[in-house]
Amino acid sequence: MERWFEFMGNHPFLFALLAVLIVSFFVIESKRNGRKISAQSLGVLVKAKNAMLIDLRDAKDYREGHVSGSRNIPYSKLESHIEELKTAERPLVFICNLGQVAGSALSQVGHSDSYRLDGGVANWKAQGLPLVKPK
Repeated sequence: MERWFEFMGNHPFLFALLAVLIVSFFVIESKRNGRKISAQSLGVLVKAKNAMLIDLRDAKDYREGHVSGSRNIPYSKLESHIEELKTAERPLVFICNLGQVAGSALSQVGHSDSYRLDGGVANWKAQGLPLVKPK
């Protein structure tokens, strides 16, 4: 630890450059992943603006349990639905297991009013929220 402080004292320019790069990385990553919406805010958005929920997980995971009202479009088949989603007149919410794939889908589709579920289905389950299973 002492060597770290010694380095900072001897090379303030390099340390400042490192700090700028770290901050830039987090800023760019947060923008790349798009706007997040919490599980609590999701219900409000669906009721107020009739948001379309898009579950990007594969069909097997979707059948094991999904957010009520969501439509399954696996990420691997997203390209064939991009035009349909891009022209949707209501907000889109992308859902995946952890939220990372949803961020990628959000940038691919390029819809002006779209979100990704923060933490994905894993966070949804962790908060004790229910998943729907088909009959």
